[in-house]
Amino acid sequence: MSLLVKAMPTGEAIVKVTPQTAHWKHVGFEARRLAAGQRTEIALPSDREGCLVVLAGTVDVRVGAHAWERLGGRASVFEDRSPHAVYAPPSSVFSVSARTDAELAIASAPASGRLDARLLTPESMKRSVRGTGSNTRYVCDILPETEPAESLLVVEVLTPAGHSSSYPPHKHDTDALPEESVLEETYYHRIDPPQGFAFQRVYTDTRDIDESMAVGDHDVVMVPRGYHPVVMPHGYRGYYLNVMAGPRREWHFRNDPAHEWMIAR
Repeated sequence: MSLLVKAMPTGEAIVKVTPQTAHWKHVGFEARRLAAGQRTEIALPSDREGCLVVLAGTVDVRVGAHAWERLGGRASVFEDRSPHAVYAPPSSVFSVSARTDAELAIASAPASGRLDARLLTPESMKRSVRGTGSNTRYVCDILPETEPAESLLVVEVLTPAGHSSSYPPHKHDTDALPEESVLEETYYHRIDPPQGFAFQRVYTDTRDIDESMAVGDHDVVMVPRGYHPVVMPHGYRGYYLNVMAGPRREWHFRNDPAHEWMIAR
């Protein structure tokens, strides 16, 4: 089974990954496109929490008795501003009405339902710069460990043209806290301009997984385990939305020792 999930070029559904299709236990992900005036509903299962991220456009969102208007507002994911997001507990239904053309991401993971629905505002999201030189990338923590959730971790990353990201290669597939934690992960890629591509490799120490992919706009790469670096070619900048979840809601990773020399200087 390939780790690359290709996007649908037309229609509301862009791409979808479930624990069943991914053959894992924790992460669920889907992306949808809405036209101005269109409405959609996303129902969460009785055992899964969700995080709706307004990637682009402006929408109204209702979850039960909670209602929020005019969320979003970015022209695209490449705009230099943080998104709005909405967290919801299991059995919730996201009811979304698009005021403009819009793009949505929905992350899900196991949960018991002990938290209420809430809005995650752009002002609450930490923005940071990682790496140096051609390894520089720009990070926005949408739903990090410091924000309440039962399983989900959600972050977006902008990688300039010609730069590497998730690099040096790192992994989080071994229960060895505090050095490393077990987290499944999806990468939802956007490319600017959209006819471009990114390169992503997923590989393990034993090479029982070793897949290199040319990733197009809106495609998803699944990372069940192993290292997972991303490279943007000259002329094309990249964006990805990461969703992570595992047995414990902690992100600890180990770099590939073969490549750690570049940050040990």
